[in-house]
Amino acid sequence: MATERKALFLFFGGTGDLAYRKLYPSLFNLYQKGNLRSHFAVIGTSRQAMDDDKFRAAVRKSLADSGNRADSKEVSDFSSHFYYQAHDVTNTAHYSVLKEAAEKLDKKYKLEGNRIFYLSMAPQFFGTIAQDLKSQGLMSTNKDAFNRLVIEKPFGRDYDSAKQLNDALSKSFDEEQIFRIDHYLGKEMIQNIEALRFGNTLVESLWNNRYIDNIQVTLSEKLGVEERASYYDNSGALRDMVQNHIMQIVSLLAMEQPVAFTDTDIRAEKVKALRSLRVYNVADAATNFVRGQYGSINDQPDYRHEDNVPEDSTTETFVAGKLLFDNYRWSGTPFYVRTGKMLADKFTRVDVVFKRPLVDIFAFPQSQNTPLAANVLTIFVEPHAGFSLQLNAKTNDAGFSTEPIKLDYLVDAEKSKETPEPYERLLHDVLKGDGTNFSSWPEVSYAWKFVDQIRRVWDLQEPQFPNYTPHSMGPAAAEELIQRDHREWIYRLNN
Repeated sequence: MATERKALFLFFGGTGDLAYRKLYPSLFNLYQKGNLRSHFAVIGTSRQAMDDDKFRAAVRKSLADSGNRADSKEVSDFSSHFYYQAHDVTNTAHYSVLKEAAEKLDKKYKLEGNRIFYLSMAPQFFGTIAQDLKSQGLMSTNKDAFNRLVIEKPFGRDYDSAKQLNDALSKSFDEEQIFRIDHYLGKEMIQNIEALRFGNTLVESLWNNRYIDNIQVTLSEKLGVEERASYYDNSGALRDMVQNHIMQIVSLLAMEQPVAFTDTDIRAEKVKALRSLRVYNVADAATNFVRGQYGSINDQPDYRHEDNVPEDSTTETFVAGKLLFDNYRWSGTPFYVRTGKMLADKFTRVDVVFKRPLVDIFAFPQSQNTPLAANVLTIFVEPHAGFSLQLNAKTNDAGFSTEPIKLDYLVDAEKSKETPEPYERLLHDVLKGDGTNFSSWPEVSYAWKFVDQIRRVWDLQEPQFPNYTPHSMGPAAAEELIQRDHREWIYRLNN
């Protein structure tokens, strides 16, 4: 049985694309499941003028556009909890109007002072909003109530700006009240990493540098920058994907087993793992990370000729790199990562490549047998969720030769329909006050310190762009990066 939660949501940027596509449908899913029922309310804010009825109509449309087929009464009852307030986040006087509305709704829906402030807008306003929420009295003073601040990425564009932002937020909110959201941490198979590792002795006993040769993380996007060009050109793949999504996945793969399955213990182990991540010097950064920018093919323009992209842009649309951890568990075992736009397909996967046997007894001199293939455990994150384990087995011919076979488990279509969307999971966690699947400030800071060094090295060099063909798996340098270590990417085109 679902536990009903009581809270007032204040969405800053409440008429934005993210709110309509993800946040409101996710809230409705929680409403249908009973996590939200009678005791919740939503205030959406933005600069534009709008009344409650128009806002509620937009919310109902967002549910319809998301494919939800709930009956009209349920949708109507849900949307009746939504209210709109035109708001300029830089105008201190506007917060008094917002405070009055919040207090009125708190009494109407018996919310007991619980408040969630969701900032889904330009990051330069985060510090201002947090400061005014406290100074203008919007934060609940009820000692039994909670105040929680949800922050969308990007959380800074380097370590210095991230620290400045964190310092500003910390003046109004404690660390345990700040939820830095990363939707990748809401994905089913990302959360399954912990279950796979710590729920299976077979796996965890082999999860170290004695048995694992390397680990590969691939986040591949099939489309280009599209309407995000203006934002993307000021960010690039390194900041947009590596610093947050990839580093969070890597930390879950590299962490030690926590003392208990609590947000505090899990975050502590992720931080310890990231502390041991080797921050490269200039020479190693140049050697161990490569970048790319897609060219043109047929009717598809190259990146520099996309709308709103400067024709001399040096922004990377692809990154591949090698990460090394200087600790007992992972010393000598590289983590290879890659991500990019306009690649062969859209998918996210983790490939754990185990070491081959020290002695291949089947490769005797007169044998025609090929060398034993490596055992590979693959975690499929999207578009399909599941696992695959590659083992060696005997072929069914008259001789004695071996071949790799795969043991596969994929979540079936019915289970997939029942799987909560990432934002639904994460909003539910915010309601519970569970920070397990959110980035703590120490995690963010260590990730930025690592990424900043790569960025500094790249800024010293003029890249030779474009350097990869759309619908490939990136530039040749990404292949050379891993081949230099006498390894290869497990996912390859046509394999």
